Amino acid sequence: MSHGNDNRQATALLFLHAQTSLHPGSGTALGVVDLPIQRERHTQWPLVPGSFIKGVLRDTCGRRNSDREQLFAAFGPETAEADKHAGAISVTDARILAFPVRSLRGVFCWTTCISVLERFNRDAALAQWPQVKLPVRPAKEQAVCASNSPLLVDGNRVVLEEFEFERAAELNGLSDQLAQRIFLAGDVATPEAFRQRLVVLHDDDFTHFVRHATEIVARLGLNSETKTVKQGALFYQEFLPSETILYAVVFANASRREGKAAQAAGMLEYLRGQLPKVLQIGGDETTGKGLCAVRLCDGKEGA
Repeated sequence: MSHGNDNRQATALLFLHAQTSLHPGSGTALGVVDLPIQRERHTQWPLVPGSFIKGVLRDTCGRRNSDREQLFAAFGPETAEADKHAGAISVTDARILAFPVRSLRGVFCWTTCISVLERFNRDAALAQWPQVKLPVRPAKEQAVCASNSPLLVDGNRVVLEEFEFERAAELNGLSDQLAQRIFLAGDVATPEAFRQRLVVLHDDDFTHFVRHATEIVARLGLNSETKTVKQGALFYQEFLPSETILYAVVFANASRREGKAAQAAGMLEYLRGQLPKVLQIGGDETTGKGLCAVRLCDGKEGA
């Protein structure tokens, strides 16, 4: 397990790989989309709030383990006793790492950009991850991808949605480094597809896709008598598409709960031991939305 400079703190990365559409909602809006997803103010890149993730983790650990003292040490006591101590586990917002986009060849690809990867390296350093090697920075309307990618048209072009990109360079091992650690052990097909379908774009091109290539779904309610839409029951909801990959940094401190001594590494191991392979995050749980494959990784696994 990774430790920071303070040996009382342990850190790891939590990867979220969306298996179904994901709605980390931001409430109502004044635009065309009534229920948009949450986005960073300065980049407009999607995110999943840390409070969402921590709440799901707490609920999951509580249902999978009857040791309430351990649960309270990790995530804090019930609301009525919230003033007694804080939980040992902290979770950041989940940031975008790779965003799926429709492709003319090869069905779809995972897109990212150098700014996303630079920030990932900075965040990963908190968990003492080895830095991923960045490829050359592509210009606008250029793409960095594998030379044997199934996405290529005529050998040197990639067509994503209605936009054409010229292949500029190789990934230089980037897709291998990420694939080894993001995906669940035992999943052979997805890492291999990721290696072939990862595309690094210019920052502006990537930002266009994460702003305009999300799923917009019309939702409505019918009047049971007339079979027409109820007044005010038609609305539009935004989702992150399945295959979206996000990550969060998880920090663990030593237990602060009286009578429940546990070091930081022990708190993180408790979380790892209770973490299932799939979590449901965000809204519309009863319609199968928000199913995410999850992996808590310290950077050494799969190296």
